[in-house]
Amino acid sequence: MLHAFSYLYTLQNTYMSKIRKQDALDYHSMGKPGKIEVVPTKPYSSQRDLSLAYSPGVAEPCLKIAENKEDVYKYTSKGNLVAVISNGTAVLGLGDIGPEASKPVMEGKGLLFKIFADIDVFDIEVDATDPEIFIQTVKAIAPTFGGINLEDIKAPEAFEIERRLKEELDIPIMHDDQHGTAIISSAGLLNALELAKKKIEKVKILVSGAGPSALACAKLYTALGAKPENIFMFDSKGLLCEERENLDENKVPFAKHKKSIEFEAAFKKADVFLGLSRGGIVTKEMIKVMAKDPIVFALANPDPEIGYKEAMSVRKDIIMATGRSDHPNQVNNVLGFPFIFRGALDVRATTINEEMKLAAVRALSSLAKETIPEEVIEAYGEKNISFGREQFIPKPLDPRLIYYIAPAVAKAAMESGVAKNPIDDWEAYEMQLKNRLGLDNKLIRNITEKAQRSPKRVVFAEADNIKILKAAQTAWEEGVAYPILLGKRKMIEELIREYNIEFQDVEIIDPKSDEEKPRRIAFGTAFFEKRSRKGVTEFEAIQLMRERNHFGAMMVEMGDADAMISGITRNYRDVVRPAIQTVGLQKGMTKVAGMYILSTKRGPLFLADTTINLNPTAEDIAEITSNVAKTIRKFKVIPRVALLSYSNFGSSVGDDARKMSEAVKILHEKDPNLIVDGELQANFALNGTLMDENFSFSMLANKKVNTLIFPNLSAGNIAYKLLQEMTEGDAVGPVLVGLKKSIHVLQMGSSVREIINMVKVAVVDAQNK
Repeated sequence: MLHAFSYLYTLQNTYMSKIRKQDALDYHSMGKPGKIEVVPTKPYSSQRDLSLAYSPGVAEPCLKIAENKEDVYKYTSKGNLVAVISNGTAVLGLGDIGPEASKPVMEGKGLLFKIFADIDVFDIEVDATDPEIFIQTVKAIAPTFGGINLEDIKAPEAFEIERRLKEELDIPIMHDDQHGTAIISSAGLLNALELAKKKIEKVKILVSGAGPSALACAKLYTALGAKPENIFMFDSKGLLCEERENLDENKVPFAKHKKSIEFEAAFKKADVFLGLSRGGIVTKEMIKVMAKDPIVFALANPDPEIGYKEAMSVRKDIIMATGRSDHPNQVNNVLGFPFIFRGALDVRATTINEEMKLAAVRALSSLAKETIPEEVIEAYGEKNISFGREQFIPKPLDPRLIYYIAPAVAKAAMESGVAKNPIDDWEAYEMQLKNRLGLDNKLIRNITEKAQRSPKRVVFAEADNIKILKAAQTAWEEGVAYPILLGKRKMIEELIREYNIEFQDVEIIDPKSDEEKPRRIAFGTAFFEKRSRKGVTEFEAIQLMRERNHFGAMMVEMGDADAMISGITRNYRDVVRPAIQTVGLQKGMTKVAGMYILSTKRGPLFLADTTINLNPTAEDIAEITSNVAKTIRKFKVIPRVALLSYSNFGSSVGDDARKMSEAVKILHEKDPNLIVDGELQANFALNGTLMDENFSFSMLANKKVNTLIFPNLSAGNIAYKLLQEMTEGDAVGPVLVGLKKSIHVLQMGSSVREIINMVKVAVVDAQNK
């Protein structure tokens, strides 16, 4: 059965990387154990705050809710809180492992709810296999939640549990194992039938599997127009048919055929095959006898009923989807459940009914036909993606999913009479959805996807450092880079053995070794030609090539590598200087700058210059800003830039304020299309309400600033380090802006995760250059 949690394994499926058991255990145990936490949403720094949060102030909302239960949505988090509830009886491919062992999966589902739809989650693992006890337990705690997602509950109990809870509670409830796959595959089926020029009411549908997911798919297909008598559903005992005895009541509606036939025989002239069973049960011969333009949804995971390449080799007219992300048209539940619950919660729906599920189906189907945003195309490493046989299901990274599906579900809830809080202003609602996570917030994920589509050769200049080796290993396993390790071979190999690091034919180079002498001479000669009039002799140039940062930079310059990272154990300038001397600056640039990227709730925040220029002039600031903006655009983000100072538009005098104001004038003249203004104090730059109230004349009014430019190195360096320590998002940097080729510097003491992020940026930079 395809499961929403399979999204967490997307990288493994896509890039065929090897996920080691210890890596998975370390991921869950590092820092604070688990994957989710509760964070206060109100001030709590003073005694007055605490008196409002709890006794005596808390009594007031309690009394209001006692008068009117609907006020619980006004005064508490109920309206954005979903329970992910399981008893651990059917977990992933692990089976009945119990409630405690299911908790990592439920936390993972909560993580997906949060990152895709900004829905808060409590995961609840219930020690109850008896359906009645489970039902009564869930009913007893239901007042806490705005919705309930049932998860990993075995059949047939799952059917009864969901049915009863939907009947007896008045909040949205969905068993995603059933309905998630049904909704996504139904959208895919509608589009596949359109491509095949077939009508759903006339097609013969063969289904392998009769579990909750398969039955939900068949029910939704019939709701879309498929005829039950045209559906041939097989379970482990054969075809569901009238001669079968003691059929489960949920299977009876699809036992429309009088006698059984063999599984292989059912393929003859079949228009559609839906696989929700096990891998490898469908042969090429079965595909050959299907009708013209056969639709094959082989959704068993991780191994489909028939492999994508195997099926495509049989006939050219096949229209295919799988549950895997390394092939076109992935049926992935994460395309559905976050956004279905988002829409249901936002109108306070009393249920998730058929109309809402069908609305999600049609919204997904429609989205697949729309023009694909450029950032999605780039993230998947394609030159072009358009509706057709290789794109009839939207991509999971499509940022439009939240504002296509949630409004469709919300409207269906209103039209079917189950919405308690109808929406009046749909434009405002769409903007609210876009702002929930900040659509730019997927920057790191998009950078990762782009890096993985075209990995590059990356020099790790400090490969005798264990953090570097671990990062290089992960970068290789994730498919973002082909590592080249610089350092003493014996030391590196000893570290690899000691820490059980796995590389396949990794290249290790010791620049000081005798075998590298010819390359040192070649690199040194080329370097001398660049620096001969800048105080460097040829002998000195060749000697410099014994130093890893010079040797690695020359590898990039001479085409032996595509990118280099260094600096975890080196002085910052000891890395930057060889880079500038070796590869030089991009055409038309006179300055290199250091830019940091911080991933925050409001989206990515770009900060510059944080590492290079001590006290730049107004002209320098303008050039740095322009170069940073160009770099940001390459990440498919629109830069909205504030030049910071202690002054707001001339409110205070001083050299820094004057300099930033002059830089803004230069930028407005040279790059009128750039959204930039200043000089501004930081709090005004980051607070749209303050900007609009006080400086509505500014082009940054009503704009969400995402780029901060500092007046000097001291301000920039202090600011980014403070933010880095105080925020919990990913930090990437410093990204060197202005170099001709991709060389980037690590911060001393960088974590393995920060190094990996830097490698991904370096790879994308190399792709762009």
